[in-house]
Amino acid sequence: MTQKTEHFHGSDLEKIEEIYHIPREEITSFSANVNPIGISPKLRCALAERIDAITGYPEREYTSLRKCIASYVDTDFKNIIVGNGSTELISLFIQILKPHKALILGPTYSEYEREVTLAGGTSRYYRLDESHGFSVHADLLAKQLNETIDLLILCNPNNPTSTAISRSDMRQILDICKENGIYVLVDETYVEFTENLQDITAIPLSQYYNNIIVLRGVSKFFAAPGLRLGYAVCGNRDLVKEVVGRQDPWAINTLAAIAGEIMFTDEEYIAQTRRLISSERERICRKLDSFAGVAYYAPKANFILLKILKEDVTAMDVFEAAIQEKLMIRDCSDFPFLNNKYFRFCIMMPDKNNELLRVIEKLLG
Repeated sequence: MTQKTEHFHGSDLEKIEEIYHIPREEITSFSANVNPIGISPKLRCALAERIDAITGYPEREYTSLRKCIASYVDTDFKNIIVGNGSTELISLFIQILKPHKALILGPTYSEYEREVTLAGGTSRYYRLDESHGFSVHADLLAKQLNETIDLLILCNPNNPTSTAISRSDMRQILDICKENGIYVLVDETYVEFTENLQDITAIPLSQYYNNIIVLRGVSKFFAAPGLRLGYAVCGNRDLVKEVVGRQDPWAINTLAAIAGEIMFTDEEYIAQTRRLISSERERICRKLDSFAGVAYYAPKANFILLKILKEDVTAMDVFEAAIQEKLMIRDCSDFPFLNNKYFRFCIMMPDKNNELLRVIEKLLG
């Protein structure tokens, strides 16, 4: 048994194996938020055939890859920056913007605050209202945006709440930020899992606002975290040029660049993923509706945040019960504003979802 203060992330399978003596390959991670289909079959075949590409250097400016991404997200390829995962791009943008004070919508991913601190700035959290399902009210957020803030950071859909901001609300937020000289960093890691992507993604707004940076990657939707391929969309060409100038040469390896072009054009895989997540998200929520001991917040992404209502059960209890069945959920008690009554799990294949639902039902049904 582990210490009650231990928190495990989706990439911590080695630690889980060591503590619980369960081979990592036998664990189903409901914590990593990765597409359960796995990588594109088209990619699996094509990449193997092009292995000899590693004998040469990648294209220095990645023009072909950037044009492919631009077609995928419907923007000008000159607005695209590729990087070694979205994490590298978050770091580069924050280093260049050097915010003295950043406002972060929380609870959310901890890397944002860390990067602001490393750049010499300070962070303040705007607490999402649980009574409103952790959704963002643009009018209330706008009251916190003034000339003392340099950078607004938000994840959309947000991790771990799985809530999302509409594009119309994002436009309202951008207008206020523009008036006050505030840059807006939008992490869209999970937006491709949403039911109504075109109503949520902020990428079209980058054509009209020079103070927005939108980040995406292939780790979650395309199930390829090991490729370390991320990209940013920004209509501020001066900022784009500065970021590219800060990057090391060949930040993306040859195979990752090739893989990106294959993945972004695999329409069958993309459609299959969206169908699976949509149907399972609806089915799982219907099942959770019948559990008296737990509440959930209406999910937009491929994961669901739940709150335990039973006094004698904690998130660690759910984690322990699930891991004994070789299923790994995410105890969310280390997120800002959450405690040991919150846990998160992502949507996997139907049979595995059923296994986890049985564990939750036993404890909280």
